[in-house]
Amino acid sequence: MRFLILDTYARPILAHFAQNHPETRSLTYTAELKLLLGQLYGTADFYAKNLRLLGHPAQDIIVNYEALQKKWGRENNIYFWQNILERQILDYKPDILYCQNLFSPGNAFLHKIKKNVKAFIVGQVASPMEFNHNLLTSYDLILTSFPHFVDRFKNLGIKSEYFRIAFEETVLQSLKKGKKEYGAIFVGGFSKHHHGQWVMDTATDIWGYGLQIKTSPKYHGEAWGIDMYNLLYNSRISLNRHIDVAENYANNMRLFESTGVGAMLITDYKDNLPELFKIGTEIETYRTKKELVEKVNYYLAHNKERAQIAKSGQKRTLKEHTYIKRMTELLKILSKYL
Repeated sequence: MRFLILDTYARPILAHFAQNHPETRSLTYTAELKLLLGQLYGTADFYAKNLRLLGHPAQDIIVNYEALQKKWGRENNIYFWQNILERQILDYKPDILYCQNLFSPGNAFLHKIKKNVKAFIVGQVASPMEFNHNLLTSYDLILTSFPHFVDRFKNLGIKSEYFRIAFEETVLQSLKKGKKEYGAIFVGGFSKHHHGQWVMDTATDIWGYGLQIKTSPKYHGEAWGIDMYNLLYNSRISLNRHIDVAENYANNMRLFESTGVGAMLITDYKDNLPELFKIGTEIETYRTKKELVEKVNYYLAHNKERAQIAKSGQKRTLKEHTYIKRMTELLKILSKYL
């Protein structure tokens, strides 16, 4: 199968990349895309890379990175912005068009593409959304790391499967020991979809985005990609909490990023966590602020126990929760529909 993966990056990520890499002006489209994916933002090229390892051609397009897309357009003599992505898809002729954002490029665009490309269109979601059938009719299948979303899509008449997030093992090659080791850190965002005051109050150091988080005296700025992974790597404990829409299910990337680099994970308790990790031996959890504070203080004071849990958590992630494993699972899911 031939995969084309359409991804979108948050504006702060694109701003971070532009600020740190002014040399992109002189690069070709291919060279700049390679540099961008090499920063390890989000899922980077983790899907495409591992699909290729499994014998399936795969490429990435960052659909909302306008400067890069327009560079592709200039190199291919296409100057009308709206035509660039369509031409990229038509030229690549994917069997699977995989959209990491359900609403970008959007339902109308995908219906237009379906008239000219015989691609099976897959969407993936793990964020708040409106369950409106009319916005999703272009999708042949929607994957989600929220178990409770699967039936909601099916109730709309849309095929859906549970598909977990993971960790990319090659990230370990980019990690460096810093001059400072942090205690219990939080890296992430706060918005109307997050209620993380417990974490803000308990963390020794904080990186992230959102107005609420920036008022904390523990705040050190934003951290993306390689910088984020290195912060986790140089911390004894990584604190995590899920967005409200997760309800009683654990799903987010930080579960696997933290354990994958070898930090001890303390996360909010969710009903499906025992399916992912052994609580108390591979990760720790909290249900109340009091429990969170007690566990952070305990494990910061008992480094041997903390290190053993961190080691066991990393071992579990590298054994069961890697993107090569997930892409194998993805191929199995797709075989049911193709």
